[in-house]
Formats: sequence, C-alpha cells, structure tokens
Amino acid sequence: MRNGSRRTTLTRRDVIVGGLGATAAAGIATVATWPSPAPGAQHHRFQHGVASGDPLPTAVVLWTRITPIPGARPGSGRGGSTAVTWQVAADPAFARLVRSGSVRSDPARDHTVKIDASGLQPGTTYFYRFVSGPDVSPVGRTRTAPAADSSPERLRFGVVSCANWQAGHFSSYRHLASDDLDAVIHLGDYLYEYEPGKYSYGHDQQDVRRHDPPREIRTLEDYRRRHAQYKTDPDLQALHATAPFIATWDDHEVADGWWPGGAFEQDDAQDGPWRSRRAAALKAYDEWMPVRLSGTARAGDGVRIFRSLRFGDLAEITMLDLRSYRDERVDVGAPALDDGSRSITGRAQHGWLVDRLTSTSARWKLVGNPVMVAPMLMPPRPQADQVALKDTTDPMSWGSAEPNTDEWDGYPLDRRALLARIAEEGVEDVVFLSGDVHTAWANEVVHEGRPVATELVCASVTSNNVDDFMGTEPRTVSVAIESAITALNPHVRFVNLDDHGHSVVELTPTETRMEWHAISDRRDPRASSRLLAARRVRTGSARLLPT
Repeated sequence: MRNGSRRTTLTRRDVIVGGLGATAAAGIATVATWPSPAPGAQHHRFQHGVASGDPLPTAVVLWTRITPIPGARPGSGRGGSTAVTWQVAADPAFARLVRSGSVRSDPARDHTVKIDASGLQPGTTYFYRFVSGPDVSPVGRTRTAPAADSSPERLRFGVVSCANWQAGHFSSYRHLASDDLDAVIHLGDYLYEYEPGKYSYGHDQQDVRRHDPPREIRTLEDYRRRHAQYKTDPDLQALHATAPFIATWDDHEVADGWWPGGAFEQDDAQDGPWRSRRAAALKAYDEWMPVRLSGTARAGDGVRIFRSLRFGDLAEITMLDLRSYRDERVDVGAPALDDGSRSITGRAQHGWLVDRLTSTSARWKLVGNPVMVAPMLMPPRPQADQVALKDTTDPMSWGSAEPNTDEWDGYPLDRRALLARIAEEGVEDVVFLSGDVHTAWANEVVHEGRPVATELVCASVTSNNVDDFMGTEPRTVSVAIESAITALNPHVRFVNLDDHGHSVVELTPTETRMEWHAISDRRDPRASSRLLAARRVRTGSARLLPT
C-alpha cells in the first residue's frame, strides 16, 4: 500500500500475454524472429510489443506499432491507414475498463501508435492493450505518478543506459522486469547506429547479434528499422510492458558524439546530408519511443526532450538533452575550452534546469544526465591500458589529467555556473543520475571544496567497458586502475570498470540508495544477475555512505 494505491503482483509472463486470445499468442511467438518470420507463422499485427512512458498524476503515454499486412515492415512505407483501439483498465482481465479510444496510423508515422491516456487517477497501477482487426496486443502494466500534493513513502526506479544489440543480450531488462518499479529511467544510447562488426562484443568486436539494416544507419528507413529491431528483443519488450519509461537520448540514437553541426565520424557535417540524417533520427525516435517531445505525445510536434516530472513531494526528475544544444567539442588544451560562452546544455536549457532545481519543493531533485558531470583525473598507465580506457569511455581524463571533452569536463565553466547556483541558493538533495561511460561510479560533486550534489552512474547494459577493450580477464588489471582512480579523486566513492548490468535507485524521505546489479554473461540470453554494490546519501547531505 502506498498513497492509497494497491500494487498488483504479476509474473513477467502474466504481463506480456495476459488477456490474449489464441491468435495473439501465436503472434507473440513470432516476435523474436523478425524480420524473417518462420515458415507458416501466422501474421499478427502487434510484433513490437507495447510500452508506456512519462507518467503524470492523471496521464501516461501509451505506445505500440501496427503491422497491418505482412509486407508492412518498419520503414517500408507499405500498408494503408489502419484503425487501432486502445483500452486502459483497472485489472489485467479488462473487466473494469476506465478509458478507451480509437486512432488511426499509417506509413507517414511508420504505423506507430502513441497516445496520451488522460483522466486517470494518481499513484495507480493500470493495465492497457490495443486492438486492431482480429488481433489484440500484449497487455502492458503502467503506473501514474503520485499526486503533486501527496507524500510517497518510497519511490523505486530502474536506471539503465548503453544497450548495444550487437554486444549482447538485454538480460538486465529481464531482471528489471521482475522488480517492483515506479518507472525506468533510460539515460540514453537506447540503440546504436553502427554496422555489423563495429563496436560489438569484447576485444575482438564479435557480433553476438547482427544489426538490421546491416549498415550504419543514416536514412529515415534505416532508423525506423533499427528501432523496430530493438523492440523485438523479448527482454526489452517485457520491461516496457511492466513499467513506464522516462527516457532521454545521448549520441548513438543519432550518431557517435553528435552536436548540432555534425558528429565524430560524420563525413557530411554542416551540409544537407547531416541535417537530413539528424532529422530522420529524431523523427524515428519520436515515432518509436513512449516520450512526450515538446510536451505532447503526438508525433511531429517538436524535438525538445528536456522536461521534468513530479512524483509527489518526494521527487522531481529533470531529464536533460546534452546533444541538441551543445557547442562543438574542442580538444584538450584548446583556448576555447575556457570560453565562458561555450555550453553543453545551451542557454535556454541551462536556465530551465537552474529554475527547476531552485524552485521545486520536492525533497529529491533527480537529474537525468546522459554524460558524467563530476571531473575526473586518471592515473598514468601503460600505453595499452591508456588506449583501452580512452576507447571505452572516450571519456574520462587520462594520462596527465586530461579531461574528457565530450562530457561536462569539456564545458568546465558551464558546469561551474550550475554548481555555483546550487551552492548559492542552498539547494539540497540534488542527485545526478548519469550514464554513457559504460562503467559504474558513485561520486560526490564538489564546488569550491565541498560536495553540493551526488552523482550515481550506471554501467552499460551491454556496451564494452575496460576489460573488454583491453582483452583482459575481469577484475584483474582494472582493479589496480580503480584503486589509483579513487586515490587521485577523493570525491569518487565507488568505481567498477568491468561489469555490465543495471541499477535501481530507491528514494525515501530520509535517503536515496543506489544498487548496481551485474549480469553474468552478455552472450547468454538467460544470464543471471547479482548485487554488485550499493551506496546511499542521506537528506541534507551530499556525502556518499556505504550500505
């Protein structure tokens, strides 16, 4: 019991196939084989699961994708306008229907369906599904946010980033699907743009699974197909069907290291092809993700993804966009690095973030922060180790204390201005939830000698980290590097450079606690999970404590 709402216990299978008839169940059996259904498999319109996102006290985004005819595969442009009914119920059998409606989808939005189901009750678990022709979708479970004036006793969020299809199976999503979560915070790199054989599993870059289409994606058709492939993963489908997502993008949803004028390896930067590629990537993201862009669930209304969500008086979550408005990355030592006009957030988003942090009455201020905010000094190491760390985090400072200029370290005055406002305004209980670097960290964020915020960094779901790039056994060479990192950086209270997995952050009125969970083997679709570490911070203090 919490805020008068009742949690309903379901198994993962109950959520995915509950309420389906024989026709729908047959369709689910074909999901993992897309884009080449098994011979004789029955066509089913719901091949990419269901999802929900951006929960408000009285509304939540609901999503699915229709395949009206066998040839209407994602990105194909085939298939006509198709009617879809959506239903929201208080029970998984849909005996107590509370909201419903009908919409149409067509090739202009790749037959995706994204609606804002409103008129719901705060802090309540609901079940939803879609119906089109003879087919019924899997049943999803979602939960609205608590009322703004309520006082939740606890909030529990999954925290994930960096899920590369080619580098392994998404077992972390399966383990999170069995947890009791209010939402999943996805910090970016939901998918990767690379061709087969690039940035894959381990030191030898082996493809555990091959990307579709089998090339680096650049066109709208490409991005649609890649989103569709990721949403055939059974573990990702299970997690989407279990809890609402609160997501933002980092770089790989478009291209590695992108900024408004180009990307790291972009050969058509600052001309029509780059603008077209970026527009295609963001359009596909809008179509395929259960997020409100520019404040609405309607596709095509805009591309602003930075936003905030309130969870009673216990938490406010601000989700940042650290790609769309940043100035171009500069090299270490460039005079521009100390230019106060350069920004990673852009002026408007920076002002908005400061306003949210200084004006909210919520106890915990969670900042969904795609790239690391804390500065980092790295110890000198043998050349092979330096290369491995640079390739992994492309990243953290290394060698002679050089910063990672793709992250907040590349925009030091922007970071200083933000932390100064936090300190000057006496804002307490700020927790940055960060991703991107494929490794696990717990940092105290220091301004003028004292911690003013906390940073909790999740590891990657599958993307390579330090031992993978070095080709060394886990917990061998990396252990010595971790020890040197913590010796050089007293604000680092925990670091793990080897393990992959997911995190869970739990909030109460007195403390925030982060758990890091590690999976056993990315190559194993049934990989086990173990608790790797946990750290906590008490209200009124930015000091990290062991648990």
